[in-house]
Amino acid sequence: MIVQACLNGARTPDYHPALPLTPDAMAADALACIRAGAAEFHIHPRGPDLAESLAAVDATIAAVRTACPGSLVGVSTGAWIEGDAAGTRAAISAWSELPDHASVNLSEPDAPAVMELLSKMGVGIEAGLATVADAGRFVSLTSHHKVLRILIEIEEQALPEALAVADGIASVLARAGVRRPILLHGIDDTAWDFVREARRRTWSTRIGLEDCRHMPDGSPAPGNAALVEAAVAIYRQG
Repeated sequence: MIVQACLNGARTPDYHPALPLTPDAMAADALACIRAGAAEFHIHPRGPDLAESLAAVDATIAAVRTACPGSLVGVSTGAWIEGDAAGTRAAISAWSELPDHASVNLSEPDAPAVMELLSKMGVGIEAGLATVADAGRFVSLTSHHKVLRILIEIEEQALPEALAVADGIASVLARAGVRRPILLHGIDDTAWDFVREARRRTWSTRIGLEDCRHMPDGSPAPGNAALVEAAVAIYRQG
């Protein structure tokens, strides 16, 4: 089990004053998160205009690796970043500073092609499953056993419904005999519920300003390192 730090996501600059949006800011934040107990990172690189950009992966990965040598660094490949499938694949193909892993959302039409490209490049794949349909699509892929891990990513905000979706995804994976590591997380209102649920199931989790800006007690989070420290404390409970 690990706690992954998700530093920024698609959040806008006004979401939180400590949201890291430049390579240097992400590198400094990553180091603070490692010191707080994070095992690795999930990052959405940003271009000079601070918008998400797959073309910004090289500079961001280089900066984070300089600050945190030996730590795994992952990025998003969300279809919305480049806006079309061909542009996404072209941007990924142009990477020279390869991330250790990249997340691929199985809800996106081009997901299998993106996964095949990443695999050929030697980049680990985090398969993102947000629905039971995503899980069914994932297990239908002949290469599903080759992914680095599975992300069960719950977007529902009402906890009973969110837990039901997580259970449904887990059931599909179990019936298919999937044995890959699982990382479970929620977002906003359910973020801390799913940190606790992941620990209960002995799965990995993630936390950071991509997923929420509040501490477990509901107070405002100072930043990513404080969120990571709180999640690690939950995982260390006896």
